[in-house]
Amino acid sequence: MARWSWSIGLLIGLWASTASSATLIKDVRLSATADGTRVVFDVSGAPNSKLFMLTSPDRVVLDISDGELAAEIASLPTGRGLIKELRAAPRGDSLRIVLDVAGAVTARSFTIDPTPQDSQGHRLVIDLTAPGALTAATPSRSTSNPLQVVKSLDEINRGRDLVIAIDAGHGGKDPGAIGRRGTQEKDVALEIACKLKARIDAEPGMSAILTRDGDYYVAHRERMRIAHQKQADLFVSIHADSVRDRSVTGSSVYVLSAGRATNEAARLLADRENAADLIGGVSLDDKDNVLASVLLDLSQGASMTASATAASNVLSQLDRVSNVLNSDIKHASLIVLTSPDIPSMLVETAFISNASEEAKLRDVRHQQRLAEAVHAGVRAYFYDNPPPGTRVAQFKSQRKSAGQGIVAAGVSP
Repeated sequence: MARWSWSIGLLIGLWASTASSATLIKDVRLSATADGTRVVFDVSGAPNSKLFMLTSPDRVVLDISDGELAAEIASLPTGRGLIKELRAAPRGDSLRIVLDVAGAVTARSFTIDPTPQDSQGHRLVIDLTAPGALTAATPSRSTSNPLQVVKSLDEINRGRDLVIAIDAGHGGKDPGAIGRRGTQEKDVALEIACKLKARIDAEPGMSAILTRDGDYYVAHRERMRIAHQKQADLFVSIHADSVRDRSVTGSSVYVLSAGRATNEAARLLADRENAADLIGGVSLDDKDNVLASVLLDLSQGASMTASATAASNVLSQLDRVSNVLNSDIKHASLIVLTSPDIPSMLVETAFISNASEEAKLRDVRHQQRLAEAVHAGVRAYFYDNPPPGTRVAQFKSQRKSAGQGIVAAGVSP
């Protein structure tokens, strides 16, 4: 989810200083590529850990002194890449995590400390590679030593990709609006969303996830939960508008109304013991009323400001490919826009109730133009406001240093 202000992190840190001194594992993530498998542990503080390997069968073992799994971790991630299974259990005064691997591997671990520019917190990373993988990847460096490998991993870890959650409206039992030719909003929304995902995935420093990738129904709050789970930096919901007056045309972009934001804040504060909603990655259920209210106000205020700025960028780009209904963004009381810590917008790409615009929505070339416009707006927003610790922030810094267009990692201006 979005990484919000360092001020929020400081407030959370002050609250957490009274908590247990144990190293709490708050989240575990796996990723696999052709080169190897990475496990990232989000931990509450700098861990005292030991990594070693065992054979017959092959496994990698991590012992964390005074370690414990957070209560919200119901289960460890399923195996992926070189890892068949993850297991964890207390062992004396340590937490032992066992990575059952598919065969002989090389394992390295390192820690990442948070900085004022990176509010993610402490992380412990394990990288696994199969024998010969590093040599095959870099044939000209067959004599690479471990120090060079560690440096390379360090450099890679300096920047993360921005994550954009793309929400194709409606789906399944909910067709949304239907045009006179029978065009269903759920179908064109998914087609545009998939094209937008492909365009964002092609942008260095960015990646996209879909809240649905087929014709099925996803509840509104489940769409928000998916964005939280994937730690999205931005949430974009794709729709096609409809009104009784079939002559109305144009695109619109919506952000959350102040009234709905106030109601949502009250709901979170009133039901925070049972709510799954998170503020900057921190649950409200164990905070006193004052701290919970302060954290919520800080996060929600920052999110709404960012939402409006990003939406304005998208609306400006849509105006280049399709006339916009209004020159200003609109405000609405929509559930999918209520995440208090993820900037969110809803894009009404066109009026499916208008015969001309319905025809355009069925045209794959126009769908692509709409996707390109939303991508351009999102890209412009993040290059104007790059979150610290991201690759986009690095690219912008390099462009500024060079005094010319972005040249890093093949990014075009």
